[in-house]
Amino acid sequence: MRKQTTGTIVKHLLRGAFLLVLLFLVTHVIPRALGHRDISKKRLVDAEAPWVWQNPLPQGNDLRGASFVDANTGTVVGYYGTIVRTTDGGNSWTIQPSGTTQNLWAVSFADVNNGTAVGEGGTILRTTDGGDHWVGQASGTIVQFRGVSFTDESNGTAVGEGGTILRTTDGGNTWVPQSSGTANTLFGVSFTDANNGTAVGGTIGQSEILRTTDGGQHWISQPNPGTQFLFDVSFTDANNGTAVGDQGTILRTTDGGNTWVSQLSGTTKTLYGVSFADANTGTICGFELGGTGIILRTTDGGNNWVEQTSYSLPQGASAFYAVSFTDANTGTVVGDAGIILQTTNGGGQWNSQPSVTFNYLYGVSFTDANTGTAVGYENPDGMILRTTDGGSTWIRQSSGLINTFSGINFYGVHFNSANTGTIVGEEGIIIRTTDGGNNWVQQTSGITDYLYGVHFTDENNGTTVGFLNGTILRTTDGGNHWVQQMSGTTDGLFGVYFTDPNNGTVVGNSGLILRTTDGGQNWIPQSSGTTNQLRAVSFTDTNTGTVVGGDFGVSTILRTNDGGQTWVSQQNPGSDLLLGVSFTDASNGTAVGQAGTILRTTDGGQNWVRQESATNRDLYGLSFTDTNTGTAVGGYGAILRTTESGPTPTPTPTSTPTPTATPTATPGGITLSASGYRVRGMHTVDLSWTGATSANVDIFRDGSLVATVSNSGTYADSIGVRGGNVRYTYKVCEASAQTCSNEVTVRFGGPPL
Repeated sequence: MRKQTTGTIVKHLLRGAFLLVLLFLVTHVIPRALGHRDISKKRLVDAEAPWVWQNPLPQGNDLRGASFVDANTGTVVGYYGTIVRTTDGGNSWTIQPSGTTQNLWAVSFADVNNGTAVGEGGTILRTTDGGDHWVGQASGTIVQFRGVSFTDESNGTAVGEGGTILRTTDGGNTWVPQSSGTANTLFGVSFTDANNGTAVGGTIGQSEILRTTDGGQHWISQPNPGTQFLFDVSFTDANNGTAVGDQGTILRTTDGGNTWVSQLSGTTKTLYGVSFADANTGTICGFELGGTGIILRTTDGGNNWVEQTSYSLPQGASAFYAVSFTDANTGTVVGDAGIILQTTNGGGQWNSQPSVTFNYLYGVSFTDANTGTAVGYENPDGMILRTTDGGSTWIRQSSGLINTFSGINFYGVHFNSANTGTIVGEEGIIIRTTDGGNNWVQQTSGITDYLYGVHFTDENNGTTVGFLNGTILRTTDGGNHWVQQMSGTTDGLFGVYFTDPNNGTVVGNSGLILRTTDGGQNWIPQSSGTTNQLRAVSFTDTNTGTVVGGDFGVSTILRTNDGGQTWVSQQNPGSDLLLGVSFTDASNGTAVGQAGTILRTTDGGQNWVRQESATNRDLYGLSFTDTNTGTAVGGYGAILRTTESGPTPTPTPTSTPTPTATPTATPGGITLSASGYRVRGMHTVDLSWTGATSANVDIFRDGSLVATVSNSGTYADSIGVRGGNVRYTYKVCEASAQTCSNEVTVRFGGPPL
């Protein structure tokens, strides 16, 4: 068990029959959460991006909306401007360029060609050719849109934060604000014709339902028995509709909303999406934070709801956010980490897209263009994935270890030949294979440090480092014996690289760089010129090497041409912590990091250019086997592959803002920080903020309002969830206003930031 905070990391380790709590502090950890940045820095997607998804498939960004117009033709949308399309019932999917990296929350198609997607920053996108081209439309606002509904190619309505409702009657050429009469966020909307529509939302203790019968000229609040946020609504005609929300809430009307009746869901999970094919036949999807997803089905208008469980998903993600049915039998559910489930028999069986894991991957090592191994977290035995075809297929391997209590994190892997490799991980774990991973044998490390980096120069000589106590271990016999070396520091160590058995470099916290020329008998500190955290190192010969890391809003890249006697900081366009680096020669190298950052150089780092990764997943590990062929791994099972150099932008030595396709919001004077910990195993997050001037503030977790409290500057969010590798993203806003703080993400589980 671990406690991760912005600025501090506290890990709680539970083992055996006793609770043993090990409290430690890693200094100079980037005070920034995974996977989120100020949206004012978001950039346009490069349609010629050379990186492609290998896992999850067809892609791994979170999906939030789905719209199918028939059994074959559908579009799903999600984070980082993701739009994915199928025209053959999901047998194949095509990722479509959206022109934005704003998160998209909803999509509505009126027919196979005409569709609209909406999302954060006031984003509205329109296509008239089935998504071959998406064009941004002017919304006149920067609020977050959460729902959209079109009844034909001309008439549509979008809803969102602060009770926002926009209406178009010309296919989005013009969007006109309508008066909702509420300041509550509206999450879902459903129209059955140009005039009759219902929008739902809410706030703490109140379900909001609005109804119009004149195309939105008038919206009337409808009384209802709900006391929770409502997230989605589905009407099949002007009279029959169902709304769903928090705590298993299901509300039903058969008279156009004049009366709403609560239905028994049998769950307290969050119900986020609903789709009815006719007045009687409907499906609901949802999730439990840190727990499992849920799919409910009715064939009698909701008098009875039955949970469907006939699906199988890898570990790491199971939250379902949207559902779309085109008839009683054919439907699609989407959710976190690119989950796509489909059924052709009314949910009797749900089939998923091929993915081997949704858990975090931290390390990767290739020995040639085809043969590689990726490692990360899995319960109970840790994650080991192997490919012999360049990542076209990834096969799980068994580590031979078992920890049914909390699973196992593998952090580092290195193969010096196709068959011989070593993996390191939490609590001093070291395992070794000499047959390409068919069999893994545990080796004795003699320590309980969390080993993060490992590197071998041949089958016998290798070094691993740890991030608790400045640990350095050395073997000269392939790991039969590991000997601890004097590092001279207790700072956390993350990266290690040797060019031969004698010459090596280790990097870590507080700008630490250590160098040896005698196989680690002596480690000498070198001057890095920075106090930023350094995470990874790559050398191409004894003298020529690159180190990467960073701090809040800064990507740090250091270069040496004299074996580290001097390290020179290199300018680059990055703005996030860099976590991995790989050079194949003195000129060609790539670095990866938080929020999907990929930076590339072809001149030894004199110029670094940004490559589009098409994701904001954190990328932890990187391995190139030649100038063009490389693999990156990261959060929620992300595996990205490139086999080409990609477009070469004009080198820019200083960062230049990139215009986005839609307006973006800038946090308004409120500064938020957060720290996470566990109370009796349950996730709890302390929030603190400054700069808010209103009497009350709204607390948002993962985009949903969880509390409205007095502006005291602090709040404790008791989430009531157990487990690891879970993250929560917070912001604080002045009550019923658009003045909001920065977003802060707290993550439980995984390695330090």
